[in-house]
Amino acid sequence: MPTGKVKFYDREKGFGFVARDDGGDVFVPSSALPAGVDELKPGQRLEFGVAAGKKGEQALSVTILETPVGPTGSAGSGGRRPAEELQVMVEDTIKLIEAKIQPSLRRGKHPDRDTGRRVAQILRAIASELDS
Repeated sequence: MPTGKVKFYDREKGFGFVARDDGGDVFVPSSALPAGVDELKPGQRLEFGVAAGKKGEQALSVTILETPVGPTGSAGSGGRRPAEELQVMVEDTIKLIEAKIQPSLRRGKHPDRDTGRRVAQILRAIASELDS
């Protein structure tokens, strides 16, 4: 399934657009959002199905993969997490890599896709925190 990052979403109008990771923009109607979700935040990472619409690609069955996190851990609040919190995240990620990724690589194989994706998401989130 394609993935991308929310460019903008207008809750009142009930639609927005996602920039696909592989290029191009996709229209996101409110009907494609997961149950209980009524809006998207800029920067959220999504996975979605795609259908051809009247004016281009349209997202179907959106899954939220990642929400940008601010200094207090709340989504979309901007800024940075406290260094102590980030340090714990890094330590936990190292343990996860040592337990789930290194053994496969030592055997000359790639880790399974689900594990690889989860670890990649965590690494992107940490990189985003370090880069902010």
